[in-house]
Amino acid sequence: MKPATIYDQDLAQSGANFAPLTPISFLRRAAAVYPDKTAIIHGRAHTTYRVMWERSCRLASALRRRGIGRGDTVSILAPNIPAMLEAHYGVPMTGAVLNSLNVRLDAVNLGFILEHGEAKVLLVDRELSAVARAALDRIESRPLVIDIDDALAEDGELIGEIDYEAFLAEGEPEDPADEPAEEWQSISLLYTSGTTGNPKGCVYSHRGAYLNAFGNMITIGLVQESVYLWTLPMFHCDGWTFTWGVTAAGATHVCLRKVDPALIYRLIDEHGVTHMCGAPVVLSVLGHAPEAAKSKFPQTVVVATGGAAPPSAVIEAMEAGGFRVTHLYGLTECYGPAAVCAWQEDWDGLDARTRAARIARQGVRYLTLEQATVADPETGKEVPRDGQSLGEIVLAGNTVMKGYLKNPDATQAAFRGGWFWTGDLAVLHQDGYIEVKDRSKDVIISGGENISSLEIEEVLYRHPSVLEAAVVARPHEKWGERPCAFVTLKDGREASAGDIKAFCREHLAGYKTPDMIVFCVLPKTSTGKIQKFALREQAKALDP
Repeated sequence: MKPATIYDQDLAQSGANFAPLTPISFLRRAAAVYPDKTAIIHGRAHTTYRVMWERSCRLASALRRRGIGRGDTVSILAPNIPAMLEAHYGVPMTGAVLNSLNVRLDAVNLGFILEHGEAKVLLVDRELSAVARAALDRIESRPLVIDIDDALAEDGELIGEIDYEAFLAEGEPEDPADEPAEEWQSISLLYTSGTTGNPKGCVYSHRGAYLNAFGNMITIGLVQESVYLWTLPMFHCDGWTFTWGVTAAGATHVCLRKVDPALIYRLIDEHGVTHMCGAPVVLSVLGHAPEAAKSKFPQTVVVATGGAAPPSAVIEAMEAGGFRVTHLYGLTECYGPAAVCAWQEDWDGLDARTRAARIARQGVRYLTLEQATVADPETGKEVPRDGQSLGEIVLAGNTVMKGYLKNPDATQAAFRGGWFWTGDLAVLHQDGYIEVKDRSKDVIISGGENISSLEIEEVLYRHPSVLEAAVVARPHEKWGERPCAFVTLKDGREASAGDIKAFCREHLAGYKTPDMIVFCVLPKTSTGKIQKFALREQAKALDP
C-alpha cells in the first residue's frame, strides 16, 4: 500500500466539506433563491418554486407514513403533468426509487415491469386507468394505487384507493428531506423497450442524475430566464434528466399532456418558450404543420432532438420557422443524452443542406461524460478516424447506469473492458465526431420509441398461417422508421395483410404494429440465417 502523503493527514471528509450529489438539492435551492418565481405552468395554473418544494415534501412525507423508504419502488404512469415533476423530487426524498412508466406500453409489458420492479406504490393518471387496471390484473402483489385526477384530463376513471391531492394532504411540508445517504444510492428505475425478450430495468444513481442534469443545462444553455416546454415525455430517461436540469437552472417548466402542433405553437408564443426537446417526429410534425397552426415568435427556440437523425429537410424547415436544432445521442442506459453534435463556428458559412448533414451527426461526448468513442468489438481499440471504419459506440463515466436490475448476465455483457457497449454501429470522422451507421441489434426507432423486431416476430410466428417472419425498419417521413414485416405463409394456408395487422394489434401496443406486410420467401444464408440486410434494402424500395 502506498504511504499516506501530506495531503492525507488531518484532512478528513466531514459534513462540512462533503455532501452526496443529488438532484433533490436543485429544488431545495430553487425554492430558497426563487421562491415566488413560476416553476410550473399547466394550463391556466401557475405554481411557484416554493409551492413545488412544499408539495414534493408533502409527497415524500405521505409516502414515509405509508411505510415507503430506502430501496422501495414507486411507479408512476402519467403524461407530462405537475405530479410527474413532483414525483421526481418527492419519491427520492424518501430514499425510494422512482419508476416512470412508458404510457404507450400495453398491459402485458406494464404488468411485467410492475412485478419485476416490485412496485409498492403506483400513481396513475385517470386517462391511463384502463391499461393500468389491465396491468394490475396480471400481477400477484397489488401496490397501493393513487389516482391523479388532473384538471386537464379528458377521459378515464378513478381506480385507486386514494386521490393524489388527498394523499398529499396526509404529508407535512416541513418533514426533513434527509436522503440520499450516499450518492451511489439508486434514484430511478427505467425500462428499455425489450430489445431481447422482456424489458430490462436500467438503474440510475443520484450522482449520475445530478451530473447529467448539469450536462443538459450547460449543453443547451438553460438559464434562470429560460422557459422549457415539455414536448419530450418525462418517462423517457426521466425526461432525459431535464426534469432535474430545468430546476437546476431555476427556469420554468411548461407542461404538455400530448403533442399538438397548434397548441405547441400557441404555448411557445404565449409563454416565451426558449427550449424544448423531442424525437425527430416532433420536429417533423412542427415543421410540416399547417400554416394556420403556426405562429411567429420573436425568440429563437433551441430544440434538442435524439434518436434517428432528423432528415435535412426537417432541419431546414425548423430553422426557417425560428428554431435552432441541436442533435443529441444517447440511450436509456446513459441517462438519455451522452453525446452532442457541438456547433462549430465555421458551420455558419455552410449552405443549408451541408449544415444539416453536419447537425445530423451524433457528435462528441457530453461535458459530464468521461469518454465516448467508436471501438472495434474484437480488439476494443478505437477505430481509425476516417469516416469509414465501422465499430461500436462505447461510453464510460459517471452518467452510465449502475446496471440492469436483477439481471447480472445482461449487466456483465454490457460492461466489458471498462466500457459500456451500446450496440450502435458507427464511424469516427477526422474531427472526432461520431456518426451512427447501423445498429448491431435490430431495434426500430419510431417516433423516439425503441421497438424490438424480435418482439414483433414472436407475435407473427404465433399466427396460425405464418411459417416464417422477419421484421426490419423501413424509413418513414413522419416517424423516422416504422416496422415492416416480411412473411412466408404455411403451405395451404391463407392470410391477407389486413389479417396479419389485425392479429398484431391484438397482441402488441399500437405503435409496434407493422405498417406493411410483404409476403415472400425470406432470403437466407447458406447456414439458414435470414438476411435482414437484404430485407432492409427491399423495405427502402417499397412504395409508401
